[in-house]
Amino acid sequence: MKMIKRNHLYQIAFMPNFFPVNCYLIEEEDSLTLIDAALPYCSDSILKSAGKIGKPLKRILLTHIHDDHVGALDKIKASNPEIEVWVPKREERMMRGDRSLEQGESQKPIRGGVPKNLKTKADFFMSEGDQVGSLTAIETPGHTPGSMSFLDTRDHSLIAGDAFQTRGRTAVSGQMVIAFPFPALATWCKETAAESAEKIQNHNPTLLAVGHGRMLENPSAEIGQAIQSARQALK
Repeated sequence: MKMIKRNHLYQIAFMPNFFPVNCYLIEEEDSLTLIDAALPYCSDSILKSAGKIGKPLKRILLTHIHDDHVGALDKIKASNPEIEVWVPKREERMMRGDRSLEQGESQKPIRGGVPKNLKTKADFFMSEGDQVGSLTAIETPGHTPGSMSFLDTRDHSLIAGDAFQTRGRTAVSGQMVIAFPFPALATWCKETAAESAEKIQNHNPTLLAVGHGRMLENPSAEIGQAIQSARQALK
């Protein structure tokens, strides 16, 4: 495990040189927010990392409901039942293992590992524009139908879940990167993912933090190149 601080954000990176899985602690004035919950074995390291920062963990926000983003959720919630769990509204059915699609969505099958025995339930649901602490919720579907990103209003850092990956190269969700193909293989709809990538670009983030790979500071150029590559691949 490796922890890296940028502004108000701490990246907790597991297996960064092999199979990188990241989650993030966001420091608020009097508390911490955890974004995503990595893999089941990561719970102790996440809680110890929060302890080192020295503020109580108040809430968990999920970008989407894939196994590698909710793996430690049950154990972390069990450590303190007062921790709030915030879930994108569209992802609630996936939290119950339901892969069904809504009318008006692409009818391509939902891919990736969806948990079947998750005990934790959502305390709150999030939609576009909701404010949770210093974070603004941005709906960025594509990797899953309800994927969500979070913009820190204090410094314009953006935590994008799997809307992008930076392992191997910076790529929009669904675009195959041979060095690390797993986010592409787990993507529901490439066309929707490209639209969400452009939505993220329009927020002009100062830092891009993703579920798999390194953080990008001043990411505008790499985001633009990744979107251009995705659009060309979809033609």
